[in-house]
Amino acid sequence: MSTQQFQVQGMTCGHCEKAVQAAIRSIDPQAQVRIDRQQNLVEVTTEKDRESVAAAIREEGYTVAA
Repeated sequence: MSTQQFQVQGMTCGHCEKAVQAAIRSIDPQAQVRIDRQQNLVEVTTEKDRESVAAAIREEGYTVAA
């Protein structure tokens, strides 16, 4: 497992946070997800690779900074 950090744009409310968490957990149900909406930061501890996690977040309609 590794811990990865993502800058995610577009999270404006609690529903957004839940959507991002659900997207990540859809590809890794065991993932640990911490979100700091004020900093646009999503921290994920997972066995999945970085691009898979970023793709899941993007599929929910959020922008992941490179």
